[in-house]
Amino acid sequence: MIIRRATTEDFSQMLPIFREVIEGGDAYDFEETASDQDAFDYWFGKGVNSWVMEETISDADKDSAGSKILGFYKIIQNHRGRGSHVANASFMVSRETRGKGVGRKMGEDCIRNAKAMGFRAIQFNFVISTNEPAMHLWKSLGFKELCRLPGAFNHKKLGFVDAVIFFMEL
Repeated sequence: MIIRRATTEDFSQMLPIFREVIEGGDAYDFEETASDQDAFDYWFGKGVNSWVMEETISDADKDSAGSKILGFYKIIQNHRGRGSHVANASFMVSRETRGKGVGRKMGEDCIRNAKAMGFRAIQFNFVISTNEPAMHLWKSLGFKELCRLPGAFNHKKLGFVDAVIFFMEL
């Protein structure tokens, strides 16, 4: 598995994962009706730096190899101007690879890249409190839970649940 900068050619593999994640209604504030353009702009819009984690796959019958995207993340400025030294990041992992360390590897890579880009901190503005894998991951990587926003997320199955703001100084 490798992590590399995402290109617009990756979008055809990223879109089904995006759809899968937002369809769950339990981790992102996108509605299921979000357009392909909305998804593209989110991952490739102005000021967005995206990376993909992929694995090489081989086709023994054809003696050829390709790659499959397992997940992706982006880094942007959390705010412009005087707040531009704080990064913000978003992550998506395919359903079939969850629980296999993809999110952790991307999280570690994100921290390294944010430092290399000159950011002084990373802030996650809207981690869903019921997303236990994400909550555990960010805490285990050293992020501090700053506060909870009561009932800020309308979970597809659970109704209104808290969103959490996480922060890490770099």
